[in-house]
Amino acid sequence: MHASRLCVLALIFLPTLTRADELPAELQDSRAKIIKQIEEGNLPSLAIAVARDGKILWEEGFGLADRESGRKANEHTMYSLASISKPITATGLMILVERGKVDLDRPIDEYLGGAKVTARVGNAADATVRRVADHTAGLPLHYQFFYVDEPSGPPSRAETIARYANLYTVPGDRYQYSNLGYGMLDYVIEQQSGKPYTQFMHDEVFAPLGLDHMAIDIPKGMEAQTATRYAGNGDALPFYTFDHPGASAVFASAHDLVRFGMFHVKTPVDGQSAILSEKAIDEMQRATAETEPGRGRSGYGVGWGTARNRRGYTLVSHTGGMPGVATILLMVPSEKIVVVALANGPTNLPGNLAHAIVDQLLPEEADPAKQKAAAPEANVAAVEKVEGGGDGEAQEKPDDKKRAEWMDLAGEWKGEIATYQGAKPLRLTIDAEGKVEVQLNDAAAAPLSEANLRRGVLRGDILGELGTDDSRRLPGNIFLELRLVEGKLQGKAIVFSKNRPRGGNALTHWVELSRE
Repeated sequence: MHASRLCVLALIFLPTLTRADELPAELQDSRAKIIKQIEEGNLPSLAIAVARDGKILWEEGFGLADRESGRKANEHTMYSLASISKPITATGLMILVERGKVDLDRPIDEYLGGAKVTARVGNAADATVRRVADHTAGLPLHYQFFYVDEPSGPPSRAETIARYANLYTVPGDRYQYSNLGYGMLDYVIEQQSGKPYTQFMHDEVFAPLGLDHMAIDIPKGMEAQTATRYAGNGDALPFYTFDHPGASAVFASAHDLVRFGMFHVKTPVDGQSAILSEKAIDEMQRATAETEPGRGRSGYGVGWGTARNRRGYTLVSHTGGMPGVATILLMVPSEKIVVVALANGPTNLPGNLAHAIVDQLLPEEADPAKQKAAAPEANVAAVEKVEGGGDGEAQEKPDDKKRAEWMDLAGEWKGEIATYQGAKPLRLTIDAEGKVEVQLNDAAAAPLSEANLRRGVLRGDILGELGTDDSRRLPGNIFLELRLVEGKLQGKAIVFSKNRPRGGNALTHWVELSRE
């Protein structure tokens, strides 16, 4: 039988309950909350799906997928998933791992063709595929939006890697969530499969799992089945994509995404092929990075986040959030529960609903023998947080301890910000009272806005422009984050562009300064 016929049969005969009067009592409250939010105009639409023990208990759409045309949302409407794209891309990656084409513990450079990682610190050989997948390779914060009504589009993946794939921390040392890493993984899939990423994911993941409403970006001819993304002010956003599609570019319906989750809790529906072994599924859910050091309650594996809830259950999940997108895929593997909630506007409702539903469906206490580790036993990776400054010029007044820290940095520092279009001269003047002046390129010296020193890390905003083509496309401030390492100030200059109500960019560049 033709594959498309199999998909249709699976769609028809999969057991579901969608009528309100057929819903289990514990789901009725969630349904009422959704209706209330839609009626109050707090979001355009939301689609939800809940499965347990291999059966879909509830799937339904609410509100308008497209306000302009009046098109209603339903369980088959395709929503932009944002970062739920990561476990989907990781599923494709693991297919190549099981075929022997990729080794998770080999350097990612071996699978990138001519594109290579640049080790500003550490060793590029230690930036393994696994570390890229669990966000501990040392790659930076990165996101870059490209709107259909703008003149420029995404560069090639090889060019993005050449511009931004710098290691800012020693591989394995700390967790830094990086869309860039998953843009590199989609390029690994392309290089090692011999197929374009979009084609490989369709042929090897979506079609074998019967997911005919899941795709990278929006396939031609399916525009009318897709939810329009809306900004917080209610405006429809023009279509946008990225230079890291493996991190952010998947669209899917609630019906298809819950069935994707059912495959990953080992309750595949009829007609789904075993594209991965159960061992590979377990490997994806095994946390190898600790996202909250010292607490032992949350981690990250190959595409999946893990956490332990208050009843002792291990949750495996991913969320997604960007302009016009709020999504969650939440699973409890030990209880074979999957919950999906997808919205096409800014809202906290999907996450709140998913966790409330899981709490309602779970027995009171977890069986410890059935639970996976939520985080590594050892603190293999600390969290690296970016704390942005503001627009003002407030300088933090140091106490005696902080004055001693500032004394260590006091003096004149000269160096550069490394960009793909050449080095940009940078000079800092720091005094023992915590006052910092900065001079970028040939501009006049000015205070480093919101300058602060915490735990040996100097942070603040440069109110200027870096001058690269990428940063000029969506201008914004430059956020500095520098550490004293072997007598030098080293770290990042992140261009945070502002393009509200559209999404801005975060472009990270290497900085190194020497004391004069």
